[in-house]
Amino acid sequence: MNPADHIWFGGDILTMDPHQPRATALAVTNGRIVAVGSDQDVRNLTGPSTREIDLGGAFLMPGLIESHTHALWGACRTLFDVYVGYGASMGELMDAVRSRSAQLGPDDVVFGGPWRHDMRAEMGAIPRAILDRISSRQPIVLVDTSQHLIWCNSRALDLAGIGPDTPNPPGGVIERDPATGVPNGILAESAAAPVRVLVKRSSAQMDDAARECVRYFNGLGFTGFKEPMAYEAELRAYRDADQRGELTLHAAAHIVRTSPLASDGVPYDEMEALRQGYASENLRTDFAKLFLDGVVGGYTASFLEPYLGGGGYDVAGHEPDATLLIAPEVLKDELRELDRRGFTVKMHAVGDNAVRKGLDAIQAARETNGSSGLRHEISHMNYVSDADVARLQKLDAVAEISPKMWYPNPVTATQIALLGEDRVAKNHRIRDLHQAGAEMVYASDWPAAAPDANPWTGLSGMLTRRNCDPAYPGILGPDQAIPLETALPIFTRNAARALKMEGETGILAQGAWADFIVLDKALDKMAPDEICEVVPRQTFWKGREVFAR
Repeated sequence: MNPADHIWFGGDILTMDPHQPRATALAVTNGRIVAVGSDQDVRNLTGPSTREIDLGGAFLMPGLIESHTHALWGACRTLFDVYVGYGASMGELMDAVRSRSAQLGPDDVVFGGPWRHDMRAEMGAIPRAILDRISSRQPIVLVDTSQHLIWCNSRALDLAGIGPDTPNPPGGVIERDPATGVPNGILAESAAAPVRVLVKRSSAQMDDAARECVRYFNGLGFTGFKEPMAYEAELRAYRDADQRGELTLHAAAHIVRTSPLASDGVPYDEMEALRQGYASENLRTDFAKLFLDGVVGGYTASFLEPYLGGGGYDVAGHEPDATLLIAPEVLKDELRELDRRGFTVKMHAVGDNAVRKGLDAIQAARETNGSSGLRHEISHMNYVSDADVARLQKLDAVAEISPKMWYPNPVTATQIALLGEDRVAKNHRIRDLHQAGAEMVYASDWPAAAPDANPWTGLSGMLTRRNCDPAYPGILGPDQAIPLETALPIFTRNAARALKMEGETGILAQGAWADFIVLDKALDKMAPDEICEVVPRQTFWKGREVFAR
């Protein structure tokens, strides 16, 4: 064998390779691993031009892979938007909106947030009136913590053409003043689409956002991720970053077929053109996205059993399928066609009825098309019924889990208020899914439902069902905690398979890309609270250092 370009030795290496779980050295040539093993064996590949790096006992493991993050949204929030954090008060949010309004031109959109369901009492009966007092000329558009609901002023409603006679669109709700029928400024799901289009990003902003999200992710220890909701603007930003040599991550983008955040679905032929036109060396585009339901805080997540009473919700009239964004038979047709065309589908599903309908659709695709080899994903999987836990393994489907949504956090109180403590305690049945043989991948859904994309707090939450942040004490569903050895494949090998890069990343083995991180201490020697505080010493992608602490 020819001499290696680089050799790392003297370390504690966790390979995530079941055939060789631990090593002390690895050798890399042209960005790929050519040997993993003991110092003695691997250093036999040293040549005159080999660079040797002594790890000095440091811990080395595969880079992590994030399977659901709106990376460009998050970076735009960091760079351009109002953002006060998920625990901010109403006063702090309004102060930030006033400040941004004063900085912008008279016709610019003031965009940001987030606001929480528990702020509704402070918003009053006509929430838009509060924002009207800040500006009657600038459109003001504020998203909630889930990004499925928006709060806007009268100017934004006028520009979007939403008035007293505007009907609720399919899959959307325009909240109204009960006395006059005039929209009150709160829009849910597809009703928000006409307002969302007012928020436009320039190509230069998208390029800046791509650089920012790559910088952020590499610093967290990510070497791969999946964008769960891509239109042409997102695809172009990622593709262009890759062609500039700035996308130092393996990426996949789920092209939107349907979304409550946009008025129209993307036709199949257009999806095919986007898939072909924007695929590049490090950007995979043969993925698709569907939305099956909404979120708990908007009463738009689809549950088999009703929400608790209150907030005008009709318990007696509960109809599980009423909150579905795609009718069950239509959904089956969508899965059959997307599967036939070779798209791996990610389906947003929060409520247990939506999860069931997603699994029904995958089953229909399997029955019609046979085994395509495509492993479709149920996104979030917040609530799953006993009858459906074992179906994922049988259908070769993937459960995407989001620990930042279920450990105690700023929206937990809202979930309990609307669903009750018993049901919320069963949020994300991760241990049950593992025992039933379901393959799982990790997702933060940043910034849609998480204040940050930090995977280490998410990993700790899987082990403890607690939040590392002392501001949110307590524990949810302790019986669903899993051990570290069960959790780590979720961030590595499993996620690589979902990225369609099995054996190429998420593992340190001969032939794989040299995607790894260096930590000061082995994870299996840390307490869960220590894992919360992890900051990688270095991140390497294709053998190239892309982050150093």
